[in-house]
Amino acid sequence: MLIVPRGSPSSSKPGHVTLDGVTSEVSPKDRFVTVYGRKPVLEALADYDLRVDKVIVAEGLRGGPIAEIEEAAADRAVKVQRASAHRVKVLAGNGRHDQGVVADVVARKMRPLVDALADPATAPRTILLLDGLTTPANVGMILRTATASGIDGIVVPHRGVAGLDPLVIKASAGVAFHAPVLRTRTAAEAAELLTDAGYPLYALDADSEHNLYDTDFGDRAVFVLGSETAGLSAEVEERIAQPLSIPMANGVESLNVASAAAVLCFELRRRMSR
Repeated sequence: MLIVPRGSPSSSKPGHVTLDGVTSEVSPKDRFVTVYGRKPVLEALADYDLRVDKVIVAEGLRGGPIAEIEEAAADRAVKVQRASAHRVKVLAGNGRHDQGVVADVVARKMRPLVDALADPATAPRTILLLDGLTTPANVGMILRTATASGIDGIVVPHRGVAGLDPLVIKASAGVAFHAPVLRTRTAAEAAELLTDAGYPLYALDADSEHNLYDTDFGDRAVFVLGSETAGLSAEVEERIAQPLSIPMANGVESLNVASAAAVLCFELRRRMSR
């Protein structure tokens, strides 16, 4: 079986327009990628292609590495704030590896899914939806592949999917900062928004009689990538319009979800270039 697989800077106005025209505040998690750990934070500050909004250091933390981070932040006019060690752990979302330091990096192409769908004229045409993918390496590789192949949007829900942390960033070779990530609370919420907006949802299934290469997806479509162990969540699976198979040879039954995503993404790229 092939498994089918923080608010904006102070200079900009908080809020976004939802599909029904109601304005609501944008979560910082829909604007920033939070990097934690002394080396990852220092690397982010050293990368002038990235915009670092702020650095937060645990109160009382001193020493050479912290001084180096503060100096690097000063060189870029990035504000450094102090907070309790508990607050830093909460912001990092990782109690063991934050090392008392976090940084908010602006992800320029990341936005809420409702914002992306608000105007049908500019809405993404090809979208990946991640459902239950909890392995950071897989999420990172999918972000890199999807971005490289020109996919318009990758829905990475806040719940049920590996967070955009240093492990995902490393697996994406830094592409996670620049990927066209679309945020929702859950994959089920994303599936509902997308089907209501008229997108058909496809999922990969080795037993499907419908072949990836022979299927016409129309002008816009969503491709759901689910957990290799649990498959798709029930709420998402019930909205799948059609399962698709990738032809396999030599008795191989399935691919890793990141490998399957690569096959899918570059088939879509091939079609775009025709």
